[in-house]
Amino acid sequence: MVGSFHVSILVHLLFIAITTLVLVWLLHFREGVAFNSSNKAKIFNLHPLLMTIGFVLVSGEAIMIYKSAPGKQRSLKVVHLLLHLVALATGILGIVTVFKFKKEEGLPNMYTLHSWLGISAICSFGLQYILGFFAYFFPGAEMYTRASLLPWHRFIGMVIFLLSVGTALLGLTQYFQFLGLFRSQEALIVNFTGLLLFLFSVFVALSRILPRYS
Repeated sequence: MVGSFHVSILVHLLFIAITTLVLVWLLHFREGVAFNSSNKAKIFNLHPLLMTIGFVLVSGEAIMIYKSAPGKQRSLKVVHLLLHLVALATGILGIVTVFKFKKEEGLPNMYTLHSWLGISAICSFGLQYILGFFAYFFPGAEMYTRASLLPWHRFIGMVIFLLSVGTALLGLTQYFQFLGLFRSQEALIVNFTGLLLFLFSVFVALSRILPRYS
């Protein structure tokens, strides 16, 4: 039988594959990334880089950490907290870069479904992080309160994760159409990135419902 530990290995491999595809896409096909540049496309390219690798993939690893890594509960809780902090920080920076790009290009903000869902995801993620920090890390709620909150903490966390994946897929589709890629090597990379992101989310969710070993 397959357990969550075995599924987590596949998730790690998907993490590497998606990261590789995103880096090849942005560095080879899209001219690279930069926070400040006369080439404004480089500023925009930071957005998919940070949101895909930093926000989506790292948060997926944080969700899985209790099932994928050995160690004491307290140690795993700290890693879970730190990975989510990295995801939140890169997510915020990713939002900042796209606002910066649009401001410098004189483009309007917040008019697409992708942008609405993206802001919803990052705000929900931040609120979930703050509540989780105070309830489970410091100062920590009473044992009974933590136990009663835990199913909701897990459920809402998974909803936010799936929302972030859906938002990323919507963003890839939107950018694909904007660039007019059609049938090309770059189009294949973007499509495979989206497909692997979907599989990543499926296996992260599966790791949460399977026992650690079977």
